[in-house]
Amino acid sequence: MKVPVGSSCLKDLRMSPLLWIHVSLACGSTCPWSVGPHVPGLCLCRYVKEGDKVSQFDSICEVQSDKASVTITSRYDGVIRKLYYDVDATALVGKPLVDIETEASDVVETPAMAREEHTHQEIKGHKTQATPAVRRLAMENNIKLSEVVGSGKDGRILKEDILNFLSKQTGAILPPAPFQDIRTPPTAPPPSAAPSPPAPVFTGKDRMEPLKGFHRAMVKTMTAALQIPHFGYCDEVDLSQLVQLRSDLKSTSEGRGVKLSYMPFFIKAASLGLLHFPILNASVDEGCQNITYKASHNVGVAMDTSQGLLVPNVKNVQLLSVFDIAQELNRLQTLGAAGQLGAADLSGGTFTLSNIGSIGGTYAKPVILPPEVAIGALGKIQVLPRFDPSGQVVRAHIMAVSWSADHRIIDGATMCRFSNLWKDYLENPARMVLDLK
Repeated sequence: MKVPVGSSCLKDLRMSPLLWIHVSLACGSTCPWSVGPHVPGLCLCRYVKEGDKVSQFDSICEVQSDKASVTITSRYDGVIRKLYYDVDATALVGKPLVDIETEASDVVETPAMAREEHTHQEIKGHKTQATPAVRRLAMENNIKLSEVVGSGKDGRILKEDILNFLSKQTGAILPPAPFQDIRTPPTAPPPSAAPSPPAPVFTGKDRMEPLKGFHRAMVKTMTAALQIPHFGYCDEVDLSQLVQLRSDLKSTSEGRGVKLSYMPFFIKAASLGLLHFPILNASVDEGCQNITYKASHNVGVAMDTSQGLLVPNVKNVQLLSVFDIAQELNRLQTLGAAGQLGAADLSGGTFTLSNIGSIGGTYAKPVILPPEVAIGALGKIQVLPRFDPSGQVVRAHIMAVSWSADHRIIDGATMCRFSNLWKDYLENPARMVLDLK
């Protein structure tokens, strides 16, 4: 008998069976769980050890692929009999992760399990809703999630529910996390005072750390990008009219609950330009023998997150309004800040924009993300003097843009013409209305 384990994780990763969890049943068969055919290995963060008793939906381990991190939970009540990998080891595709024994007579009870002897049964088919962090907190304090009443939406168990349950059991309350410690902020220095230098983040002896997860994925992606002959092109854009337009629309957008930045306009203008220059929204095969023109404009937006550089993308921009794009960007930015971007958000990109100006700088040399063939880097918006058509010096909002294209299939003239069209849409945003679908 074969039963898929962790099917919800399987759906999220859009992958097919290759990596297994072995579960020993009364009949001696195993139950497979898959993680992905395109993943060379997985970094593991383990929540259990051999001999531990697990219940349905208890966290077993965390697997981190090139694009996403997923917590694997148990579908069975049983005992961990064998762990095939150490913490932070790389699991080989097609090899088992863990053996779970479900034969009741084979269970060796540990002192921790003795305390759970009289817990009530879990309701079959009911999945306890809780985040991986909450599950870990419950595991560390030997609390079964089935015993906790969730106060969140649809019965979701929150961290506060675990703390309240623990305090009722032991009379003790866990110390708050560091970020919950509310302190009076220090008095700000006067404007004339020079900023103090940042505190050193590392002192002492050298240390070596292995590259894992998203950092390892970056090594792989950038190494592949090195094989692409890059063509660079730079220009500056006068955003004075767009600045005024955004100012007029900002309050309306916020009234609908959506923060309106400049990026939705940049993305929509790029999509309109791609309709005229579809080769910039294409990809080439490994031997560069065939070009695939992408029907969807899935525009990636590079984000600086706590996990490193991630590039989620807004799907089907050619069908979206500027407000729709802003709404989707808000969602992706919220997930990125929480470290919860999924594989679907991070895959399928066809064209990328990187807003380096949000941190600083003007020009850059962006690196193409294979299999895409073009990328743009947007500098910070500066108020600078410029000449108007009559020769008068005026105040202008100027942004620099830097493009990189795959010179195997894109020539300089094509990149220049696309940039000019994109620039014209942004310098005269009213013209975008004529081309909106």
